[in-house]
Amino acid sequence: MDRLDELRIFVAVAECGSFVGAARQLSMSPPAVTRGVAALEERLGLPLFARTTRAVRLTDKGEQFVGTARRLLQDFEAAQQEITGESGAPAGLLTISASVTFGRYVLAPIVSEFLEAHKNVDVSMLLVERLVDLVDEGVDIAVRIAHLSDSSLIARRVGEVQRMLVASPAYLSERGLPELPSELARHDVIAFTGLLQNRAWRYQEQSRDRKIELSPRFEVTDAATAITAAQSGRGITGVYSYMVHEALAARHLQPVLSAFASDPVPVHLIRPQSRFVSPQVRAFMDFAVPRLSAALNTIGAEVDAHSS
Repeated sequence: MDRLDELRIFVAVAECGSFVGAARQLSMSPPAVTRGVAALEERLGLPLFARTTRAVRLTDKGEQFVGTARRLLQDFEAAQQEITGESGAPAGLLTISASVTFGRYVLAPIVSEFLEAHKNVDVSMLLVERLVDLVDEGVDIAVRIAHLSDSSLIARRVGEVQRMLVASPAYLSERGLPELPSELARHDVIAFTGLLQNRAWRYQEQSRDRKIELSPRFEVTDAATAITAAQSGRGITGVYSYMVHEALAARHLQPVLSAFASDPVPVHLIRPQSRFVSPQVRAFMDFAVPRLSAALNTIGAEVDAHSS
């Protein structure tokens, strides 16, 4: 058994959570899988799995190594395709990550078009409201809405989004439209925790960055739930512009304190640095970048029209 086979077995056991499941996935016998993991552990001089009668889980060192193992296998596959002349044909699995709301409202339609155009590519979308470690979690491409600082990533900027406050017309008719950020203290606030970190809303006043601490009546980790509550007249919530452009156009929501909006936040497609880039990664980047840029430009124009 060669070292690549040992890596494949290790990754399969980590993903399946069992030796039997990995054996089934790799069409190998369970004893062969056990021998492969044992050989790799002996070569490294440390245990990669903690085994009990009920479960198999990665050790701390195993957690550190599994992302590297995945990337080594992906690099080998890409290099093999390149040397054999197969690199021009996108095929195989592509794993893409984004936030739940961005994936639902913006990315999913583009992925659907991509799948229609590339019949031999399968896509797995990881939609989570947290920062994903691309290497450790085996993600090929991710959407990152932030100012980037990690130089180990390859990034393509595709546009920008605006952080904004919104509320329903019915709520604002009853409680009044705040004219200054300080007036938020007397309003009901619905906090989407992904934007209202530490219960503080950041804004600009006279070209200076400022923040105000709020006391939410309702706090939730899901943006869609916060938006639904705002549309129902429960209060003011903070969102990204792409989440509410349709609700603004339908007048289900109305911008609040637009004159104090902070600077837009850039949106990037990112991928790990790698000597070899798989055909499906290259194809998706080329396909998605102009479409995401167009979608975000359209959303920005619509939001600006309703914020003026």
